[in-house]
Amino acid sequence: MATRHSLAFSAILVSAAPAGGTTPEGIEWFESRIRPVLAQECYECHNSEGKRKGGLVLDHRQGLLDGGDSGAAIVPGDPAGSLLLQSIRHELKGTKMPRNGAKLDAETVAAFEKWIAMGAPDPRDDPPDRKELEAALSWEAVRDGRAGWWSFQPILAADPPSGDGNPVDRFLGERLRKSGVAMVAPADRRTLLRRTYFTLVGLPPTPDDVAAFLADEDDSAYARVVDRLLASPAFGERWARQWLDWVRYAESHGSEGDPAIPHAYRYRDYVIRAFNADVPYDQLVRESLAGDLLPAPRINAELGINESMLGPGQIRMTQHGFAPTDALDELVRFTDNQIDTVTKAFLGLTVSCARCHNHKFDPISQSDYYALFGIFASSRPALVAVDSPEKIDAHRDALDSVKREIREVVARGWLEQARSVGAR
Repeated sequence: MATRHSLAFSAILVSAAPAGGTTPEGIEWFESRIRPVLAQECYECHNSEGKRKGGLVLDHRQGLLDGGDSGAAIVPGDPAGSLLLQSIRHELKGTKMPRNGAKLDAETVAAFEKWIAMGAPDPRDDPPDRKELEAALSWEAVRDGRAGWWSFQPILAADPPSGDGNPVDRFLGERLRKSGVAMVAPADRRTLLRRTYFTLVGLPPTPDDVAAFLADEDDSAYARVVDRLLASPAFGERWARQWLDWVRYAESHGSEGDPAIPHAYRYRDYVIRAFNADVPYDQLVRESLAGDLLPAPRINAELGINESMLGPGQIRMTQHGFAPTDALDELVRFTDNQIDTVTKAFLGLTVSCARCHNHKFDPISQSDYYALFGIFASSRPALVAVDSPEKIDAHRDALDSVKREIREVVARGWLEQARSVGAR
Protein backbone atom coordinates (compact mmCIF):
# COMPACT_ATOMS: atom_id res chain seq x y z
CA MET A 1 0.00 0.00 0.00
CA ALA A 2 1.33 3.41 -0.83
CA THR A 3 2.07 5.97 1.84
CA ARG A 4 0.73 8.86 -0.24
CA HIS A 5 -2.17 9.52 -2.54
CA SER A 6 -2.13 12.06 -5.32
CA LEU A 7 -4.48 15.00 -5.68
CA ALA A 8 -5.40 13.45 -9.03
CA PHE A 9 -8.17 11.61 -7.19
CA SER A 10 -9.79 14.93 -6.26
CA ALA A 11 -11.81 14.80 -9.46
CA ILE A 12 -15.07 15.44 -7.62
CA LEU A 13 -14.64 19.05 -6.56
CA VAL A 14 -17.65 20.86 -5.11
CA SER A 15 -17.66 24.64 -5.34
CA ALA A 16 -20.12 25.11 -2.48
CA ALA A 17 -18.80 26.78 0.65
CA PRO A 18 -17.55 24.45 3.38
CA ALA A 19 -19.58 23.70 6.45
CA GLY A 20 -19.56 26.42 9.05
CA GLY A 21 -16.76 26.46 11.56
CA THR A 22 -14.21 24.78 9.34
CA THR A 23 -10.89 26.43 8.53
CA PRO A 24 -9.00 26.70 5.24
CA GLU A 25 -6.32 24.50 6.79
CA GLY A 26 -8.92 21.85 7.62
CA ILE A 27 -10.35 21.88 4.10
CA GLU A 28 -6.84 21.67 2.62
CA TRP A 29 -6.13 18.66 4.85
CA PHE A 30 -9.30 16.96 3.65
CA GLU A 31 -8.61 17.67 -0.02
CA SER A 32 -4.98 16.53 0.08
CA ARG A 33 -5.09 13.66 2.57
CA ILE A 34 -8.67 12.34 2.91
CA ARG A 35 -10.66 12.80 -0.30
CA PRO A 36 -8.08 10.99 -2.51
CA VAL A 37 -8.18 7.94 -0.24
CA LEU A 38 -11.98 7.89 -0.10
CA ALA A 39 -12.15 8.17 -3.89
CA GLN A 40 -9.62 5.44 -4.56
CA GLU A 41 -10.45 3.00 -1.79
CA CYS A 42 -14.09 3.55 -0.87
CA TYR A 43 -16.27 5.08 -3.58
CA GLU A 44 -16.50 1.89 -5.62
CA CYS A 45 -18.53 0.13 -2.92
CA HIS A 46 -20.05 3.10 -1.06
CA ASN A 47 -21.49 5.67 -3.49
CA SER A 48 -24.72 7.50 -4.17
CA GLU A 49 -25.13 6.26 -7.74
CA GLY A 50 -24.62 2.52 -7.39
CA LYS A 51 -23.33 0.28 -4.63
CA ARG A 52 -24.20 1.11 -1.04
CA LYS A 53 -22.69 -1.83 0.79
CA GLY A 54 -23.93 -1.94 4.35
CA GLY A 55 -26.15 1.02 3.51
CA LEU A 56 -23.10 3.29 3.70
CA VAL A 57 -22.38 6.19 1.33
CA LEU A 58 -19.02 7.95 1.52
CA ASP A 59 -19.04 10.28 -1.48
CA HIS A 60 -20.52 13.30 0.38
CA ARG A 61 -20.46 14.71 3.90
CA GLN A 62 -23.98 13.79 4.99
CA GLY A 63 -23.40 10.18 3.94
CA LEU A 64 -20.52 9.96 6.43
CA LEU A 65 -22.60 11.51 9.20
CA ASP A 66 -25.70 9.37 8.52
CA GLY A 67 -23.61 6.23 8.22
CA GLY A 68 -25.00 2.82 7.31
CA ASP A 69 -26.53 -0.21 8.95
CA SER A 70 -24.08 0.02 11.89
CA GLY A 71 -24.57 3.71 12.58
CA ALA A 72 -22.70 6.94 11.83
CA ALA A 73 -19.37 6.41 10.05
CA ILE A 74 -17.72 9.33 11.83
CA VAL A 75 -18.31 11.40 14.95
CA PRO A 76 -16.65 14.79 14.30
CA GLY A 77 -14.14 15.55 17.04
CA ASP A 78 -14.24 11.96 18.38
CA PRO A 79 -11.83 9.65 16.51
CA ALA A 80 -12.26 6.85 19.09
CA GLY A 81 -16.02 6.77 18.52
CA SER A 82 -15.84 6.82 14.71
CA LEU A 83 -16.61 3.49 13.04
CA LEU A 84 -14.78 4.49 9.86
CA LEU A 85 -11.50 4.86 11.73
CA GLN A 86 -12.02 1.56 13.56
CA SER A 87 -12.73 -0.13 10.23
CA ILE A 88 -9.59 1.06 8.47
CA ARG A 89 -7.59 0.11 11.57
CA HIS A 90 -9.07 -3.41 11.31
CA GLU A 91 -10.39 -3.14 14.87
CA LEU A 92 -13.99 -4.14 14.05
CA LYS A 93 -14.75 -7.84 13.98
CA GLY A 94 -15.79 -8.90 10.47
CA THR A 95 -15.31 -5.41 9.02
CA LYS A 96 -11.95 -4.57 7.51
CA MET A 97 -11.57 -1.80 4.98
CA PRO A 98 -10.57 -1.53 2.19
CA ARG A 99 -12.29 -4.88 1.69
CA ASN A 100 -10.29 -6.07 -1.33
CA GLY A 101 -7.04 -4.21 -0.73
CA ALA A 102 -4.15 -4.15 1.67
CA LYS A 103 -4.54 -2.41 4.99
CA LEU A 104 -3.98 1.33 4.71
CA ASP A 105 -0.54 2.40 5.86
CA ALA A 106 -0.03 3.95 9.28
CA GLU A 107 0.52 7.44 7.85
CA THR A 108 -2.84 7.40 6.06
CA VAL A 109 -4.67 6.07 9.12
CA ALA A 110 -3.08 8.83 11.21
CA ALA A 111 -4.28 11.40 8.64
CA PHE A 112 -7.88 10.18 9.10
CA GLU A 113 -7.54 10.32 12.87
CA LYS A 114 -6.29 13.90 12.72
CA TRP A 115 -9.06 14.86 10.28
CA ILE A 116 -11.80 13.53 12.55
CA ALA A 117 -10.20 15.22 15.58
CA MET A 118 -10.28 18.52 13.61
CA GLY A 119 -14.06 18.17 13.36
CA ALA A 120 -14.05 16.27 10.04
CA PRO A 121 -14.11 19.35 7.76
CA ASP A 122 -15.68 18.33 4.44
CA PRO A 123 -16.79 20.66 1.59
CA ARG A 124 -18.83 17.95 -0.20
CA ASP A 125 -22.29 19.34 0.51
CA ASP A 126 -24.02 17.32 -2.23
CA PRO A 127 -23.44 13.84 -3.64
CA PRO A 128 -21.69 13.76 -7.03
CA ASP A 129 -23.65 13.11 -10.20
CA ARG A 130 -22.91 10.01 -12.29
CA LYS A 131 -20.44 11.78 -14.56
CA GLU A 132 -18.42 13.11 -11.64
CA LEU A 133 -18.42 9.72 -9.94
CA GLU A 134 -17.26 7.96 -13.11
CA ALA A 135 -14.40 10.47 -13.42
CA ALA A 136 -13.27 9.74 -9.86
CA LEU A 137 -13.46 5.97 -10.39
CA SER A 138 -11.89 5.94 -13.87
CA TRP A 139 -8.65 4.05 -14.49
CA GLU A 140 -6.98 7.31 -15.53
CA ALA A 141 -7.69 8.85 -12.12
CA VAL A 142 -6.52 5.72 -10.33
CA ARG A 143 -3.35 5.50 -12.44
CA ASP A 144 -2.45 9.16 -12.00
CA GLY A 145 -2.94 8.91 -8.26
CA ARG A 146 -0.73 5.85 -7.96
CA ALA A 147 1.92 7.43 -10.16
CA GLY A 148 2.37 10.09 -7.48
CA TRP A 149 3.56 7.59 -4.88
CA TRP A 150 6.97 8.20 -3.37
CA SER A 151 8.38 5.04 -4.96
CA PHE A 152 7.89 6.49 -8.46
CA GLN A 153 9.52 9.84 -7.76
CA PRO A 154 13.04 10.70 -8.96
CA ILE A 155 15.83 10.14 -6.46
CA LEU A 156 16.92 13.38 -4.83
CA ALA A 157 20.34 14.28 -3.50
CA ALA A 158 20.44 14.60 0.28
CA ASP A 159 23.15 16.05 2.48
CA PRO A 160 24.15 13.66 5.28
CA PRO A 161 23.71 14.82 8.87
CA SER A 162 26.69 16.45 10.50
CA GLY A 163 29.02 14.37 12.59
CA ASP A 164 31.86 11.88 12.35
CA GLY A 165 32.00 8.73 10.28
CA ASN A 166 30.96 7.97 6.74
CA PRO A 167 27.70 9.42 5.31
CA VAL A 168 25.80 6.13 5.52
CA ASP A 169 26.58 5.75 9.22
CA ARG A 170 25.53 9.35 9.83
CA PHE A 171 22.13 8.80 8.19
CA LEU A 172 21.65 5.59 10.16
CA GLY A 173 22.85 7.19 13.38
CA GLU A 174 20.38 10.06 13.09
CA ARG A 175 17.42 7.74 12.56
CA LEU A 176 18.53 5.49 15.43
CA ARG A 177 18.84 8.49 17.75
CA LYS A 178 15.32 9.61 16.85
CA SER A 179 14.10 6.11 17.68
CA GLY A 180 15.98 6.04 20.97
CA VAL A 181 18.29 3.26 19.84
CA ALA A 182 22.04 3.39 20.35
CA MET A 183 24.43 2.29 17.61
CA VAL A 184 26.48 -0.80 18.37
CA ALA A 185 30.17 -0.44 19.04
CA PRO A 186 32.54 -0.72 16.04
CA ALA A 187 33.55 -4.28 15.18
CA ASP A 188 37.03 -5.46 16.11
CA ARG A 189 39.52 -5.86 13.25
CA ARG A 190 39.20 -9.64 12.98
CA THR A 191 35.39 -9.45 12.77
CA LEU A 192 35.56 -6.56 10.31
CA LEU A 193 37.86 -8.52 8.01
CA ARG A 194 35.63 -11.60 8.11
CA ARG A 195 32.51 -9.58 7.34
CA THR A 196 34.26 -7.82 4.46
CA TYR A 197 35.38 -11.09 2.88
CA PHE A 198 31.93 -12.66 3.11
CA THR A 199 30.28 -9.54 1.73
CA LEU A 200 32.59 -8.98 -1.24
CA VAL A 201 33.66 -12.46 -2.30
CA GLY A 202 31.40 -14.81 -0.34
CA LEU A 203 34.30 -16.66 1.27
CA PRO A 204 36.06 -16.34 4.65
CA PRO A 205 39.61 -15.02 4.87
CA THR A 206 42.39 -17.57 5.21
CA PRO A 207 44.40 -17.71 8.47
CA ASP A 208 47.27 -16.03 6.60
CA ASP A 209 44.93 -13.24 5.44
CA VAL A 210 43.81 -12.64 9.02
CA ALA A 211 47.35 -12.66 10.41
CA ALA A 212 48.61 -10.24 7.76
CA PHE A 213 45.74 -7.81 8.36
CA LEU A 214 46.09 -7.86 12.15
CA ALA A 215 49.83 -7.21 11.84
CA ASP A 216 49.33 -4.27 9.43
CA GLU A 217 48.85 -1.17 11.57
CA ASP A 218 48.87 1.27 8.66
CA ASP A 219 45.75 3.48 8.44
CA SER A 220 45.19 2.38 4.85
CA ALA A 221 45.34 -1.36 5.60
CA TYR A 222 41.57 -1.87 5.44
CA ALA A 223 41.20 0.17 2.24
CA ARG A 224 43.87 -2.00 0.58
CA VAL A 225 41.98 -5.16 1.59
CA VAL A 226 38.77 -3.79 0.07
CA ASP A 227 40.53 -2.77 -3.16
CA ARG A 228 42.13 -6.21 -3.45
CA LEU A 229 38.82 -8.02 -2.98
CA LEU A 230 37.03 -5.75 -5.44
CA ALA A 231 39.72 -6.57 -8.00
CA SER A 232 39.41 -10.31 -7.35
CA PRO A 233 37.57 -12.50 -9.92
CA ALA A 234 35.67 -13.91 -6.95
CA PHE A 235 33.92 -10.54 -6.55
CA GLY A 236 32.12 -10.97 -9.88
CA GLU A 237 31.30 -14.58 -9.07
CA ARG A 238 29.84 -13.56 -5.71
CA TRP A 239 27.69 -10.67 -6.90
CA ALA A 240 26.71 -12.02 -10.32
CA ARG A 241 24.67 -14.58 -8.42
CA GLN A 242 22.26 -11.84 -7.32
CA TRP A 243 21.68 -10.77 -10.92
CA LEU A 244 21.31 -14.38 -12.08
CA ASP A 245 18.66 -14.95 -9.41
CA TRP A 246 16.72 -11.88 -10.60
CA VAL A 247 16.55 -13.15 -14.19
CA ARG A 248 15.89 -16.77 -13.05
CA TYR A 249 19.09 -18.16 -14.61
CA ALA A 250 18.78 -21.85 -15.45
CA GLU A 251 20.53 -24.37 -17.65
CA SER A 252 17.40 -26.35 -18.51
CA HIS A 253 13.77 -25.52 -19.32
CA GLY A 254 12.05 -27.65 -16.69
CA SER A 255 8.67 -29.09 -17.63
CA GLU A 256 8.50 -32.63 -19.01
CA GLY A 257 11.86 -33.92 -20.11
CA ASP A 258 13.69 -30.89 -18.69
CA PRO A 259 15.48 -30.07 -22.00
CA ALA A 260 18.80 -28.27 -21.75
CA ILE A 261 19.21 -24.61 -22.71
CA PRO A 262 22.05 -24.49 -25.26
CA HIS A 263 25.08 -22.45 -24.17
CA ALA A 264 23.40 -21.16 -20.98
CA TYR A 265 26.76 -21.07 -19.24
CA ARG A 266 27.87 -18.35 -21.66
CA TYR A 267 25.29 -16.00 -20.16
CA ARG A 268 26.44 -16.85 -16.63
CA ASP A 269 30.06 -16.09 -17.51
CA TYR A 270 29.00 -12.91 -19.31
CA VAL A 271 27.37 -11.58 -16.13
CA ILE A 272 30.43 -12.46 -14.03
CA ARG A 273 32.73 -10.65 -16.47
CA ALA A 274 30.40 -7.63 -16.48
CA PHE A 275 30.53 -7.31 -12.69
CA ASN A 276 34.29 -7.65 -12.64
CA ALA A 277 34.58 -5.04 -15.40
CA ASP A 278 32.35 -2.57 -13.50
CA VAL A 279 29.89 -2.33 -16.40
CA PRO A 280 27.28 0.30 -15.39
CA TYR A 281 23.81 -0.89 -14.47
CA ASP A 282 22.05 1.04 -17.23
CA GLN A 283 24.34 -0.54 -19.82
CA LEU A 284 23.55 -4.03 -18.49
CA VAL A 285 19.83 -3.31 -18.70
CA ARG A 286 20.18 -2.20 -22.33
CA GLU A 287 22.12 -5.34 -23.14
CA SER A 288 19.57 -7.53 -21.36
CA LEU A 289 16.74 -6.20 -23.51
CA ALA A 290 18.40 -5.33 -26.81
CA GLY A 291 22.04 -6.38 -26.70
CA ASP A 292 21.84 -7.77 -30.22
CA LEU A 293 20.64 -4.43 -31.61
CA LEU A 294 23.01 -1.92 -29.99
CA PRO A 295 24.81 0.29 -32.54
CA ALA A 296 27.94 0.38 -30.36
CA PRO A 297 28.20 -2.99 -28.56
CA ARG A 298 30.83 -3.89 -25.99
CA ILE A 299 33.60 -5.90 -27.63
CA ASN A 300 35.85 -8.18 -25.57
CA ALA A 301 39.09 -8.06 -27.53
CA GLU A 302 40.77 -10.67 -25.34
CA LEU A 303 38.10 -13.31 -25.97
CA GLY A 304 37.21 -12.03 -29.42
CA ILE A 305 33.48 -11.81 -28.70
CA ASN A 306 30.65 -9.29 -28.75
CA GLU A 307 29.69 -9.16 -25.06
CA SER A 308 26.46 -7.20 -25.65
CA MET A 309 25.07 -9.96 -27.88
CA LEU A 310 25.00 -12.29 -24.86
CA GLY A 311 22.76 -9.97 -22.82
CA PRO A 312 19.34 -11.09 -24.12
CA GLY A 313 20.21 -14.70 -23.26
CA GLN A 314 18.21 -14.42 -20.03
CA ILE A 315 14.98 -13.99 -22.02
CA ARG A 316 15.45 -17.54 -23.34
CA MET A 317 15.56 -19.03 -19.83
CA THR A 318 11.89 -19.86 -19.49
CA GLN A 319 9.82 -22.98 -18.99
CA HIS A 320 9.37 -25.10 -22.12
CA GLY A 321 8.13 -28.59 -22.79
CA PHE A 322 8.99 -31.05 -25.55
CA ALA A 323 5.56 -31.39 -27.16
CA PRO A 324 2.90 -28.96 -25.91
CA THR A 325 -0.66 -30.02 -26.67
CA ASP A 326 -1.62 -26.39 -27.34
CA ALA A 327 1.08 -24.36 -29.08
CA LEU A 328 -0.71 -21.04 -28.51
CA ASP A 329 -1.13 -21.76 -24.80
CA GLU A 330 2.58 -22.59 -24.62
CA LEU A 331 3.45 -19.28 -26.30
CA VAL A 332 1.21 -17.35 -23.90
CA ARG A 333 2.68 -19.16 -20.89
CA PHE A 334 6.34 -18.54 -21.59
CA THR A 335 5.72 -14.98 -22.87
CA ASP A 336 3.92 -14.17 -19.62
CA ASN A 337 6.90 -15.60 -17.74
CA GLN A 338 9.28 -13.38 -19.71
CA ILE A 339 7.22 -10.27 -18.91
CA ASP A 340 6.94 -11.26 -15.26
CA THR A 341 10.68 -11.83 -14.90
CA VAL A 342 11.89 -8.76 -16.80
CA THR A 343 9.53 -6.33 -15.05
CA LYS A 344 10.22 -7.72 -11.58
CA ALA A 345 13.98 -7.64 -12.18
CA PHE A 346 14.25 -4.19 -13.77
CA LEU A 347 11.14 -2.33 -12.59
CA GLY A 348 10.42 -3.96 -9.25
CA LEU A 349 6.77 -4.29 -10.34
CA THR A 350 4.47 -7.26 -10.82
CA VAL A 351 3.36 -6.19 -14.30
CA SER A 352 2.21 -9.74 -15.06
CA CYS A 353 -0.65 -9.18 -12.59
CA ALA A 354 -2.23 -6.93 -15.24
CA ARG A 355 -2.65 -9.82 -17.67
CA CYS A 356 -6.37 -10.17 -16.90
CA HIS A 357 -7.27 -6.72 -15.53
CA ASN A 358 -5.79 -3.36 -14.61
CA HIS A 359 -3.35 -3.80 -11.75
CA LYS A 360 -4.93 -3.86 -8.30
CA PHE A 361 -2.23 -1.71 -6.73
CA ASP A 362 0.36 -0.35 -9.19
CA PRO A 363 -0.15 2.19 -12.03
CA ILE A 364 -0.06 -0.58 -14.65
CA SER A 365 -2.99 -1.14 -17.00
CA GLN A 366 -4.01 -4.22 -18.93
CA SER A 367 -3.11 -2.24 -22.08
CA ASP A 368 0.41 -1.77 -20.73
CA TYR A 369 0.72 -5.51 -20.24
CA TYR A 370 -0.37 -6.38 -23.77
CA ALA A 371 1.87 -3.71 -25.25
CA LEU A 372 4.76 -5.61 -23.68
CA PHE A 373 3.23 -8.92 -24.72
CA GLY A 374 3.29 -7.79 -28.35
CA ILE A 375 7.00 -7.02 -28.13
CA PHE A 376 8.00 -10.29 -26.47
CA ALA A 377 5.67 -12.51 -28.52
CA SER A 378 6.97 -11.05 -31.78
CA SER A 379 10.49 -12.20 -30.92
CA ARG A 380 11.78 -15.72 -31.48
CA PRO A 381 14.57 -17.65 -29.77
CA ALA A 382 17.65 -18.18 -31.92
CA LEU A 383 21.32 -19.03 -31.75
CA VAL A 384 23.49 -16.10 -32.78
CA ALA A 385 27.18 -15.72 -33.50
CA VAL A 386 28.82 -13.65 -30.79
CA ASP A 387 32.23 -13.45 -32.43
CA SER A 388 33.71 -9.98 -32.62
CA PRO A 389 33.28 -8.05 -35.89
CA GLU A 390 36.98 -8.63 -36.63
CA LYS A 391 36.51 -12.40 -36.42
CA ILE A 392 33.32 -12.35 -38.46
CA ASP A 393 34.93 -10.19 -41.17
CA ALA A 394 38.30 -11.99 -41.15
CA HIS A 395 37.51 -14.12 -44.21
CA ARG A 396 34.69 -12.08 -45.71
CA ASP A 397 36.66 -10.98 -48.79
CA ALA A 398 37.88 -14.53 -49.47
CA LEU A 399 34.34 -15.90 -49.05
CA ASP A 400 32.96 -13.30 -51.44
CA SER A 401 35.51 -14.36 -54.03
CA VAL A 402 34.72 -18.07 -53.57
CA LYS A 403 30.99 -17.37 -53.80
CA ARG A 404 31.48 -15.60 -57.14
CA GLU A 405 33.44 -18.59 -58.45
CA ILE A 406 30.74 -20.99 -57.24
CA ARG A 407 28.02 -18.95 -58.90
CA GLU A 408 29.96 -18.92 -62.20
CA VAL A 409 30.56 -22.68 -62.14
CA VAL A 410 26.92 -23.41 -61.29
CA ALA A 411 25.72 -21.06 -64.02
CA ARG A 412 27.91 -22.69 -66.65
CA GLY A 413 26.73 -26.15 -65.64
CA TRP A 414 23.12 -25.04 -65.73
CA LEU A 415 23.46 -23.54 -69.19
CA GLU A 416 25.14 -26.68 -70.55
CA GLN A 417 22.38 -28.88 -69.17
CA ALA A 418 19.70 -26.50 -70.43
CA ARG A 419 20.78 -27.03 -74.06
CA SER A 420 19.90 -30.74 -73.90
CA VAL A 421 16.64 -30.40 -72.00
CA GLY A 422 14.52 -30.64 -75.12
CA ALA A 423 16.27 -33.75 -76.40
CA ARG A 424 15.96 -35.50 -73.05
